Amino acid sequence: MTAGPLTVYYREAASWDADRIARATRDARRAWQMAAAGWICALAGGVSLVLLMPLKRVEPFVVRVDNSTGIVDVVPVYDGKAAVSQTVTRYFLTHYVTICERFNFATAESDYEECGAFHGAQRNTAWYALWNPNNPASPLNVHKDGSTVRVQVESLSFFQRGSGVNDLAQVRYLKAERQPGAADER
Repeated sequence: MTAGPLTVYYREAASWDADRIARATRDARRAWQMAAAGWICALAGGVSLVLLMPLKRVEPFVVRVDNSTGIVDVVPVYDGKAAVSQTVTRYFLTHYVTICERFNFATAESDYEECGAFHGAQRNTAWYALWNPNNPASPLNVHKDGSTVRVQVESLSFFQRGSGVNDLAQVRYLKAERQPGAADER
């Protein structure tokens, strides 16, 4: 090889190396541009979701059908500003009587705690004394043989005092005890 062709060879090798470096630089720049575009799209999507979330609302509704006439109507939504309806009070009274009067050893602890959550401090003291294992009349001692007590609310009536206040209710319920292994209740 002579100096002329060797110089040409080195020049071509250097330009080939410069082309590879230029292509790598161009590819890296393109990759960074694509990554930036991806992040911009993701950020725009996230911002648009945050901005559109207040527009999406679910309006629950209850359709009521009268048992005797078959008339259908939509129950209005309770907005929290009106007085609590008798339906809500009826539900909580029924739930309270059912939870506090029934006994099943599997649910006794949760029933005890839930019933206690309805009471004030003075009533909770009496409730604790009733359920204390040292008390022979405690449901834990009375039903330790595995018997269960079922409660079924039969009727609930609201009364108005002479002063016009509606804060009295009468709950009538059946309480049935079933001995372990027995088919019938008493």
